[in-house]
Amino acid sequence: MRYELLVGLRYTRARRRNRFIGINSLVSMIGIMVGVWALIVVLSVMNGFQKEVRTRILGVASHVQITSINNRLGDWQSIAKLAAKHSRVVATAPFVQAQAMLAAGPAVRGALVRGILPAQEEKVADLGQHMKIGSLDLLKPGEFGVVLGADLARALQVLPGDKVAFVAPQGLVTPAGVIPRLKQFTLVGIFEAGIADADAALALVHMQDAQTLYQLGAEVTGVRLKLDDIFASRQVARELLAELPTDVYASDWTRTHANFFRAVEIEKRMMFIILTLIILVAAINIISTLVVAVTDKQADIAILRTLGARPGSVMQVFIVMGMVIGVVGTLLGVVTGVLTAVNIDVIVPAIENTLGMKFLSKDVYLIPELPSDLQWADVIAISAMGLGLSFLATLYPSWRASRLNPAEALRYE
Repeated sequence: MRYELLVGLRYTRARRRNRFIGINSLVSMIGIMVGVWALIVVLSVMNGFQKEVRTRILGVASHVQITSINNRLGDWQSIAKLAAKHSRVVATAPFVQAQAMLAAGPAVRGALVRGILPAQEEKVADLGQHMKIGSLDLLKPGEFGVVLGADLARALQVLPGDKVAFVAPQGLVTPAGVIPRLKQFTLVGIFEAGIADADAALALVHMQDAQTLYQLGAEVTGVRLKLDDIFASRQVARELLAELPTDVYASDWTRTHANFFRAVEIEKRMMFIILTLIILVAAINIISTLVVAVTDKQADIAILRTLGARPGSVMQVFIVMGMVIGVVGTLLGVVTGVLTAVNIDVIVPAIENTLGMKFLSKDVYLIPELPSDLQWADVIAISAMGLGLSFLATLYPSWRASRLNPAEALRYE
């Protein structure tokens, strides 16, 4: 073992006069551990929330959506065949989408009406898995059945079998004026996707019934695509755009929900910066620990220099001392953070039972359980940052130690 490493390790332990240095080293080590621990846990929870919400959104929305400029796609079969030839496209489904006013008794609500083919829709979205009552297969052409979101059905105060009046925005022109076009639908199912926009404002009907209601004939609004990799949607949309007709365009889920995911990403970055301050404070504490150590060890430094130690070797001694604090603190933080992030589904309920309170109530929050998605890239970045700050904190005190004049240090010994 090189003597620089041996002396540096020895200085990190409390011995008689330098017990204060040992306590200060311990405090710095705990500070780095807590900072790394908090960063890993918080980023894992935020990744979990992002993944959970993304899964719920894509259970309703499509990975890629092909529509025309006027929202009327005539030859949609050829468009669907063209899209299906792409290697990443798993399934396609046509749809009709428009606004309508829904009325049931005195209750009136605005809604987004989506006409679907149930057999194909279940291949591109997961709405069938979120059905609370009934199923999408109950939507039969010509029977004018409707499946409503749970919040929308609750607002209209309807149950399966009840009638719901649809008022289309396109009216009928008569000698007496423009008369709104109405059609009665029968509620055949209720779904709950866990997304407010869908549960409170989405009504599903058969595509043929939607074409009849909005007088589209054989036209549709567009075609929805499902991919084998959701993160390839932007690239697939660009590749399809080059092959589609000029009046047809493709958009992916990262564009339709860009604001939400951009906000989550900004929050993650801000939390990373804020929690990094904990590690920074601990790193500053390493500076004070080494400054005190250099002052306390002036005689030792002078003796080492007298025995032939180079200034660089003296500097390495105190770098080792500071890095031991940083490495041990970082390793303890990583181990504690990973264990907490992986077992957070057990830890949080245990804390809730102990305190007798619920952190995420089902009546208030969209996601009633605290999700966690540990990503090793985050763990590596946090570890590198902790070690990097610890190393930077050792440079100035170590440099000051290497500049010490042996004669001045031994004058009063």
